[in-house]
Parts: sequence; C-alpha cells; structure tokens
Amino acid sequence: MTVREVRLYGDPVLNTRADEITDFGPSLERLAQDMLETMEDAGGVGLAANQIGLTKRIFVFDCTHYQDGLRGAIVNPEWEAIGEETQLGTEGCLSIPGISQPTERFNTVRVRGVDTAGHPIAMVASGLMARCIQHETDHLDGVLFLQRLSDDLRKESMKTIREADWFNA
Repeated sequence: MTVREVRLYGDPVLNTRADEITDFGPSLERLAQDMLETMEDAGGVGLAANQIGLTKRIFVFDCTHYQDGLRGAIVNPEWEAIGEETQLGTEGCLSIPGISQPTERFNTVRVRGVDTAGHPIAMVASGLMARCIQHETDHLDGVLFLQRLSDDLRKESMKTIREADWFNA
C-alpha cells in the first residue's frame, strides 16, 4: 500500500465535486487501502478521495478507537438525516491542519452506497460515525467544514490559516 499526499486548503480539487464511481474491482480496492493507510499516517478518522487529489466519490473511515467501532470505505455515498436532533462537536480536517472548531451536524443519519466491489451497503449511524459520514460526503461535494461554521468561527479560522506556515509555504 502507499501513503498518498494529503491536499491542503487552497488546492482547487478540495472545492470540486467528485464523480460517481462506475468501475469496481482490484484497483478500487487498492485505492481504498491506500486511503486508509494515508488516513492512519495522518492521524485522521476519515478521508475523502479528493483530499488525495482524485475526484472519485469514495471515502474511508476508521472509528474503531471510538464508540462506533467501524472501519471501511463507502463508494457513491448518499445520506439523509434521521430526525431533527443535532450534535455540536469539535471538528477538524486533515486538509486544514491546526484548525478545530465546534461544528453542528445531524446526530443520526442513514447512509447508502456500495463497497469497493460494487455491493450495496447501508447503515444508520450516530455520534462520531454520523459526523464522519457528513464531513466526508461534504468533501465529495466540494464543501469544506469551514463553510459549516458560524461567521465568527469561520473568520477566526481563516485568520489562523492565513498565518499558518503550511499555507504560506
């Protein structure tokens, strides 16, 4: 497997909607394994394909160290909220180092998609897994979590980004 470069804020691929995946098989499974290894190397719990420069609708996740205990990949994900209840939790992003802010998300969601072999999968998730599904699907839609923040928190985050060494390199 290969650790890939994580694209950082400012890279246009992060604001690009990813394309549906129609080809399944060993190359997609290798991509998912590379993404899991990249995510682990960076210390994350989720990673979308456009974060490594690919506009493909796949994300990986690993919540095995948390309450949800799930790890895997979802291809062509679509989610819907179950109920109106939301959660406010600290959220960060591997593509925006050093930024963590309280972000509101739905508490419980239902996600549908397929696995890397093209078999249908579905789950209901709450807590961290629900947050991960929403965050990573946002990436696949070209949306960064900064866009989900209040105006004041977004301004504070943008100031921190502009002053960051990684941004000015």
